[in-house]
Amino acid sequence: MVTYLLKKSYQLKTNQEINFNDLWGDKGVFTTMWIFGKPAKILFFKKHVKNLIKSLKVYKLNTPNLEKNILKLIKLNIYRKKSYNHLLRVAVNKKMISISLRNRKTPKLNFNLKLINHKRFDPKYKNLKYKFILKHLSKMNNTTSDVGLCYKNTILESGTSNMLFIKNDKVYSPLNNIYKGITYRFFKKKLGKIISKDILIKNLSEYDEILLIGSGKGVASIKNINEINWKRKSLKFYKIFSNFYKSEVNKCSIYK
Repeated sequence: MVTYLLKKSYQLKTNQEINFNDLWGDKGVFTTMWIFGKPAKILFFKKHVKNLIKSLKVYKLNTPNLEKNILKLIKLNIYRKKSYNHLLRVAVNKKMISISLRNRKTPKLNFNLKLINHKRFDPKYKNLKYKFILKHLSKMNNTTSDVGLCYKNTILESGTSNMLFIKNDKVYSPLNNIYKGITYRFFKKKLGKIISKDILIKNLSEYDEILLIGSGKGVASIKNINEINWKRKSLKFYKIFSNFYKSEVNKCSIYK
């Protein structure tokens, strides 16, 4: 079960607080950001908010001053004297904005991926159609496990993160049916190139490393996938990506 530090919902038109609704399953979008430190810092904050607004426009849910109102409600719920290491989730549908905070847990090196047959609804966007995935994740320890979403014999993304695959010192990403998150874009810019291709389940044995990247996990290295007897062969790129990520975290400015 998820333990919340904060969970609040507000009417979209008035910003008046109402009974909390996590909005999972609704028509809408969300973004999840890492908030940490005292006073608080939020990694890639402006990019997350702008991307949220962009997705809302796609679903025709954007309203005047929405970005300003989201920023106002986040500021209302973040305290300068509190020390954070949490995931800040902002979800929006046509009627309300929901904000929640839950603990951010560091993934361990003995990380397992469980493959399931599922493709997210409209996967190019971070929409709220996540109930099937959440049903699986609720049974897992998210410091040591995640689900890998598979479709037509290819692997797409995890239940929480983008996935990268390392072979012969080259970095690969699934070609289609994935959401390219803010952390993914950060690493693509750092590396200069991530090769997009269909990642076939039957060919996973060719890859030396499989990484999860995202706000919730930062950088995580998959140790094994039991269903196909895949085992990690190296931690080389995990260490490279972790150093890139830590450097960006250290440069992150205080949230205002």
